[in-house]
Amino acid sequence: MKSWLKISLLLCTFGFFREFRPSEPYVTEYLASDYGNLTTDQIYQDVYPFGTYSVLAQLVIVFLITDLVRYKPVIVLSALAGITLFSMLIWTESVGMLQVAQVFFGTFTAAEVAYYTYMYAKVNKEQYQVVTGHTRAAILSGKFLGGLFAQVLVSTDSMDYRQLHYLSLATQLISLAVSLFLPSVPRSLYFYAHSEKINTAGGEVTAPKFSFANACRLLWYHLVSSYSNPVVLQWSMWWALATCGQVQVVSYIQFLWKEVAPDKLSVYNGGVEAVATLLGAIGAILAGLLNSNKRRGSYMMGISICAAALGALLIYAAKTQEIWVAYVNYVLFCAVFFFIITVAGAVVAENLVEDSFGLIFGINTLVGLILQTILTVAVVERVGFALEPRDQYVVYGSYFVVLGGMSIIGSICVKLFCRTNKSSAENVVSLT
Repeated sequence: MKSWLKISLLLCTFGFFREFRPSEPYVTEYLASDYGNLTTDQIYQDVYPFGTYSVLAQLVIVFLITDLVRYKPVIVLSALAGITLFSMLIWTESVGMLQVAQVFFGTFTAAEVAYYTYMYAKVNKEQYQVVTGHTRAAILSGKFLGGLFAQVLVSTDSMDYRQLHYLSLATQLISLAVSLFLPSVPRSLYFYAHSEKINTAGGEVTAPKFSFANACRLLWYHLVSSYSNPVVLQWSMWWALATCGQVQVVSYIQFLWKEVAPDKLSVYNGGVEAVATLLGAIGAILAGLLNSNKRRGSYMMGISICAAALGALLIYAAKTQEIWVAYVNYVLFCAVFFFIITVAGAVVAENLVEDSFGLIFGINTLVGLILQTILTVAVVERVGFALEPRDQYVVYGSYFVVLGGMSIIGSICVKLFCRTNKSSAENVVSLT
């Protein structure tokens, strides 16, 4: 088997088991019942916000450390954080310990960057597209089967919510074992970008050379050359704003389902998450078939209309009394969102300088998390408005409606401005 194919297989195996977490669709139900009979208010006001803050606090640090230690140690750390997280969810019983667990959730989430960048450091550019396809398929398969297994196990009373967490813990242990077999990476994009020749007993060899100054220069070059491009700046802003809203919607959706469901018990979460993952993957694949960069203006108008429609779906879900309406609207939200965010990401990627992809999307993600933190404080926390789940989703829906509306107005203004300039230029030519 070829070296890059072995690496792809190991990465896919790691990614599949990392994302195969059957407990995830029912974590809110678990915390409100089997864990310690916490109230819904305690969970979404005292526990979940800590996860948002933890990811934000660790993201930049983890990104730089990932390049410094050359990827593999951070992938292993990610698996260890997952093991710690699920162990604490199983064997602790207080809000304080849940808050500590959210710190490990932050590490687990922030360390994803190592998984996504490892493959680009380890395989040749000719295999980038193939390996990217493999790893994305593995991740989506893990999420889909995790949700499907959860639904089957819950519907057949084969496992309760606590036992689902044991299953998630087991998959994290498997991912740790797989991560240890990943080959080490000699080079990195910034800190070990260059090589030096070293004389040894066996002759002269080439080895990666650590350079802090070179890393700073390259980081600054990628930063300035990317964000000085108006296309990158505009679409990055849209990507960050949309990501902020989506992460908030996904993070708190179980509270809305619990509020809408009969007897406050949402029992079909696993199946809904599985279908949402599947349709989201289809949406992303369809978006990948488009040549978004050639018709940026038209696609910006299109995805802005879609964003406004997503807002309407969320508001409808917040107002309904039928749990199936809330479920269907969430599935539609995921399908459409992953389509439009893939279009936006493709436009950004196609206009970046070489090798700056990880840095720019890391910064865009950071901006999205900063905005999400502000939204969390304003909407969820007691220092803000501390809204009930239904009211929260009216706010999130309105957020997408405003995002879509402002983008539509901006697109129309840009088109009118371009037409005016074109007419002026034609008039000048005709006069001369």
